[in-house]
Amino acid sequence: MENFTPYTSLAGGILLGISASLLMYLNGRVAGISGIVSGLLNNVSVTEKAWRAAFVIGVIGGAAIYAYFFPVVIEPREHTTTALLVLGGLFVGFGTAMGSGCTSGHGICGISRCSLRSITATMVFLIAGIVTVYIAKLVLGA
Repeated sequence: MENFTPYTSLAGGILLGISASLLMYLNGRVAGISGIVSGLLNNVSVTEKAWRAAFVIGVIGGAAIYAYFFPVVIEPREHTTTALLVLGGLFVGFGTAMGSGCTSGHGICGISRCSLRSITATMVFLIAGIVTVYIAKLVLGA
């Protein structure tokens, strides 16, 4: 396990929990990335767009700041094509629309609120991920 990073993972989890709790406490909103981005792209009020834009800028900006101070070289996979990445992105987008949210909304916020729907959705996400890896590695040889 060469990539085992318990302290940075713990710090990231704590920051996610704090930010999700603050968004719920201050705005009454669930920190689901797909819902926030889709609301930003839809026709909503200026006030709605402002906090959504601030959230998205914060997520991207926080990652950029972290990458600047703690640079990591990520090697691309050998047999991954642009078409495969686009197809994967489309499947993720379709799945979040079909599941009424993404893993951040259901997995972080929904489970912490003991939402049965979110617990079920997160279990389906995990099972679908396991099945996808099984098919990609063992059946397709990817």
